[in-house]
Amino acid sequence: MSSLNLDQLYRRVIMDHYKNPRNKGELTDGGLTIDMNNPTCGDRIHLTLQVEDGIVQDAKFDGEGCSISMASASMMTQAVKGKSVEDAVRLSKAFSDMMLGKELDDSLDLGDIEALSGVSQFPARIKCATLAWKAMEKGVDSDANPK
Repeated sequence: MSSLNLDQLYRRVIMDHYKNPRNKGELTDGGLTIDMNNPTCGDRIHLTLQVEDGIVQDAKFDGEGCSISMASASMMTQAVKGKSVEDAVRLSKAFSDMMLGKELDDSLDLGDIEALSGVSQFPARIKCATLAWKAMEKGVDSDANPK
């Protein structure tokens, strides 16, 4: 597949997640609540996670922002549901590496998330793409280390 066609496919995947977000909303039965924002461009995320026995049982998000931040939040919630906290954090670190243009571990299946790989070429947009992931890491870290 030519890189132009791949770019178009990735753009379509990002826009699909932006226009039809997965896991949009809020978990009402408690769980972890994380609010973060990106003051540089105004992206805001409200993430709720249900973590039981070290497994991310459910994840939902709400917020506002650019297509990249909202699509990334949609992809992240899909990717971490059903995963152990360790695997969710490992996936988040791989996503951060991808945003920094680093070589990825081939054993990881990023699925739709790979569509965001092109963001690494636009340093100003990396914070948009990583906002939801950082919120998830903060949430599972606070769950593992309650105050």
